[in-house]
Amino acid sequence: MTISVRLNGVERNVAAATVDALIAELKIPGAPRGLAVAVNGAVVPRASWTSRDLRAGDAIEIVRATQGG
Repeated sequence: MTISVRLNGVERNVAAATVDALIAELKIPGAPRGLAVAVNGAVVPRASWTSRDLRAGDAIEIVRATQGG
């Protein structure tokens, strides 16, 4: 089963049921290191990724920390 979410501003169907599963599904290189996730405008602490369920229509933002000067 898939759900439709808005991921970084783009509508997308995903099979993941939790934030942790979404990160795995997206196969982001180096993840979860350096990632921050917000669902519906609320930051989800990494310790809560396995328990934060995703629902159809959720707005998810995934941001990677970068170094620079």
